[in-house]
Amino acid sequence: MTGGTGGIGTAICKRLALAGHRVATNYRNEEKAREWQEKLRGEGLDIALAKGDVASADDAAAMVQEVERQLGPVDILVNNAGITRDTTFHKMTSQQWTEVICTNLNSCFNVTRPVIEGMRARKWGRIVQIASINGQKGQYGQANYAAAKAGMHGFTISLAQENAKFGITVNTVSPGYIGTDMVMAVPEDVRNKIVAQIPTGRLGEPDEIAYAVSFFLPDEAGWITGANLSANGGQYMGW
Repeated sequence: MTGGTGGIGTAICKRLALAGHRVATNYRNEEKAREWQEKLRGEGLDIALAKGDVASADDAAAMVQEVERQLGPVDILVNNAGITRDTTFHKMTSQQWTEVICTNLNSCFNVTRPVIEGMRARKWGRIVQIASINGQKGQYGQANYAAAKAGMHGFTISLAQENAKFGITVNTVSPGYIGTDMVMAVPEDVRNKIVAQIPTGRLGEPDEIAYAVSFFLPDEAGWITGANLSANGGQYMGW
């Protein structure tokens, strides 16, 4: 998976590893990634690492090769890498737009393209995009982020149609506000305003998103493809 060392990514890596999958994720900062890997090893979980910036097609291809060298063919891919560069659009720079689109959306192409032909040949695969509530409803100051996250589900539904007959499902999970370190660093009064908009009255937990991802992976989920699973505590309800 991509973006595995963050809050949601860590929860997904742990859940998949505990379910018996061999798991790998990418990294850019080796020192931080090795510290993260050792911490999980202390919990009895061995997650493989492969260096690569998923915003780069060349890096992503090399990363996939390294994962396959360590663990074998990729049968499950979770596209989770994401960054923010928030500002209102009339103040947004080309760089702020491009960085978010490249990391959040272009990465889906960059990482999926090297694995899709193998999945088609083996007649089985699972691909899950981690999008966002803000890709569904939009968000003030996040035109770049919302565009990328909405684009991820457009990618999902097209890829799902192309690959359904090959035993490959492609789905999206759209988390709401999750109690990661990034969200918890937001001032308490701002967090309280966010929580006030969530019908369940709380932030989500990273493992709740990991569970949503795991729902799409078994053989029993083979008839579910092109879906977008909203996991947001009822903050946004579409159909």
